[in-house]
Amino acid sequence: MDIRRRNNISITGRVDGPVVLLAHGFGCDQNMWRLVVPTLAKNYRVVLFDYVGSGGADSSAWSEQRYSSLEGYASDVLEVCEELDLQDVAFVGHSVSAMVGVLAAAKAPQRFSSLVMVAPSPRYIDEDGYRGGFSADDIDELLESLESNYLGWSAAMAPVIMGNPERPELGEELTTSFCATDPAMARVFARTTFLSDSRDDLKKVTVPTLVLECSQDVIAPREVGAYVHQAIPGSRLITLEATGHCPQLSAPQATAAAVTEFLGDRR
Repeated sequence: MDIRRRNNISITGRVDGPVVLLAHGFGCDQNMWRLVVPTLAKNYRVVLFDYVGSGGADSSAWSEQRYSSLEGYASDVLEVCEELDLQDVAFVGHSVSAMVGVLAAAKAPQRFSSLVMVAPSPRYIDEDGYRGGFSADDIDELLESLESNYLGWSAAMAPVIMGNPERPELGEELTTSFCATDPAMARVFARTTFLSDSRDDLKKVTVPTLVLECSQDVIAPREVGAYVHQAIPGSRLITLEATGHCPQLSAPQATAAAVTEFLGDRR
């Protein structure tokens, strides 16, 4: 199989630079990184891709069995790395992709030099002693709404996820991205995202890690960022003065600056 075509791989930046691999979250595609890429591309070889079922990836390669677990998405990441023979990769994952990066780095630690987790959450559902931000009923209702009327759910939820109501164009962009995703594939990705529990996987992280949270994020509240930071020994936690769940769009300069500073310290 042609992995470059399957995952719609694109490469920019310095040909001889250290590799930064950017991974998008649920309902998105690589275009969500466009505002931070120019900064990263000055010093790094930037690799972008779409998960199968998202963006410009080859939807014919999609399998419900494979993509019903985060392991399937981690396999996409590792196959992209293998196809391009990437080594010493700085993996930057947004939202659920932060956990995909954790799984990929645990499977093939020799390929990764560092992790940047942008607005991560290892578990969205509250449990005793843990606040994920949602009750089990909240997630059930969210998934029922998504499965019964995906386009309606997208139009209602995207602005909430994005935050920044004074900048409606951001919510509209996320709505458009959600609506461009095949509904059947999106339903599977949503269940995988919102029902997964990756808390035990955090202790497997052995590479330098940056946890990048937003000051106000209804999807990943600050208690979650603190939890992830505490669970990964030696990790660094930075709180961006940004609202919403997508700082690469709402606060791209601050996001790019935090990432480049962290990666620069690793070189």
